[in-house]
Amino acid sequence: MNETRATLGIYGIQDRLDSEWPQYVHDHGLALLNQGAVEKFIQLERITRRKRDNKLYKYLPELIREAKLVDKDIDVIFTDNAVGRAFISSDGQIRFEAPLINRLTKDSEKGRLWWFDREIDGYILNHELAHVFSCLPFFGGFEENSLLVHFDGGASLSNFSAWMYRMGKIVPVEHHWELKNFTSLYNANALTFGIIGAGIEEQNSVPGKLMGYAALGSYNEDIDFWLRQNNWFGDIWGKRSVFFEKVKSDFGIDMKSFDQHNTFLQDVAATIQELFMRETLLKLDDLYTLTGCKNLYYTGGCALNITTNSAIVDSGLFEKIFIPPCPDDSGLALGAAAFGEWKKGHKILKHHPYLNNWGLNNIAPGFSDEDLQQAAKLLSEGKVIGLCNGTGEAGPRALGNRSLLALPTKALARKVSVTLKEREWYRPVAPVMLDKNTRYFTGLKEVHPLTRFMLLDLKIPEKQQTEIPGVIHANGTARIQTIFRRDENPYLFDLLSLLDEKYGIKALINTSFNAKGEPMVHTETDAINSAKKMGADAVVLNGKVHSVNY
Repeated sequence: MNETRATLGIYGIQDRLDSEWPQYVHDHGLALLNQGAVEKFIQLERITRRKRDNKLYKYLPELIREAKLVDKDIDVIFTDNAVGRAFISSDGQIRFEAPLINRLTKDSEKGRLWWFDREIDGYILNHELAHVFSCLPFFGGFEENSLLVHFDGGASLSNFSAWMYRMGKIVPVEHHWELKNFTSLYNANALTFGIIGAGIEEQNSVPGKLMGYAALGSYNEDIDFWLRQNNWFGDIWGKRSVFFEKVKSDFGIDMKSFDQHNTFLQDVAATIQELFMRETLLKLDDLYTLTGCKNLYYTGGCALNITTNSAIVDSGLFEKIFIPPCPDDSGLALGAAAFGEWKKGHKILKHHPYLNNWGLNNIAPGFSDEDLQQAAKLLSEGKVIGLCNGTGEAGPRALGNRSLLALPTKALARKVSVTLKEREWYRPVAPVMLDKNTRYFTGLKEVHPLTRFMLLDLKIPEKQQTEIPGVIHANGTARIQTIFRRDENPYLFDLLSLLDEKYGIKALINTSFNAKGEPMVHTETDAINSAKKMGADAVVLNGKVHSVNY
């Protein structure tokens, strides 16, 4: 690689099946880094409006032309997947072939890349390391004596990998499929899909739904043993009666369907969540003992399981824990480009999470006190407002630039989640608040920085729960996004400050700005269309309030 060139990271490996919805491969994306800074980034879904879009081969040549990268002297790094290591665009203008591997390497590998009418330098990076390096754009370089862990449904040659960072080098520790049974419970288990009521086209949303549903129940040791004894009922596709018969014979519960209000099913989900959390902690404890690493960088889709993240923090195993806002496959292109820049010796700069900027050139929110007063008044009156400010968040969580906001009452939580977004009744909505108010509601003297990315759930004492009932989950927790400083999000910081000072409102509902079946909005046009479709009361477009005309 040439240190004077920019680095383009691409995650675009084609799925095994050309189906209507993503299956083995999802969340394609592009990231351009130069001298350690992110210049361009896009999750494909944001511009194609197809959720978790995995068809970059259709769009890549056009996107490269739009970005004026056809003739630019760049290094290109693809991220692989368990299903393949090659890429070819629909029109044949871009074609990449990588060497096949049977072992996981700690470096990128040179391939052959035909780039429009010439051959340029192209590389492949394994899925595992691309996940790990997705941390760097948000935290800068790895701290010395750190454990780097990726944990997901499946990468190149593993679903769990661990590495050490020592003396400026990446040292492999282990990679394997030993924990595959536990991740499969979230994305490939017939019982789980039945409980959640999901079809195969919804497999990528099942993990989040199961995590939310599990909070309704309690861990049960008898159910734990029973699930293991019956191989987790993972193969009852099309024959759910087998499960109902076993429930009747072993627990005396007469069940005819997957009724989500059934307390037994809630306890099954809670037991699955507890087992996953325990196994993750046991593995991390083993790795801590083995390596003695003081810090943890944790990525992969499993790092979106906030209950487990909180347990890792509470365990005290590591002095510092770092998780990026896009630990799932949406961050792979960023990780690949960051690896290339790191290998060239460039210091990776720390960035805010609002990196989805493709096609949003020179857009920044400009707002006045009057603009803030107008938005605050609407919110205080119980209105639902959509935000489309500046550039979009990296990853699946809305963090204040592509958010729906409302007062944290139960009625508005139901309106936003169930009526407007058509989400399941049991799924919680998250709050956003200033640091001082996170401390107020939790009683904590110091708030963990991972709440900046909405990656932890925090216990809320009963007294404080009554003040923000709409964002309290069934287990008494809230997935808070904390705004620590004004420079993190000036508009949201100023709006929250005004609401607190003028109206005594210390928190707002903050959920992603998207209609059912759609990705988060990207452009102002997307925001207006989604607001109309859902029935939001107003939208804020780059700091300015606009009414929604139906």
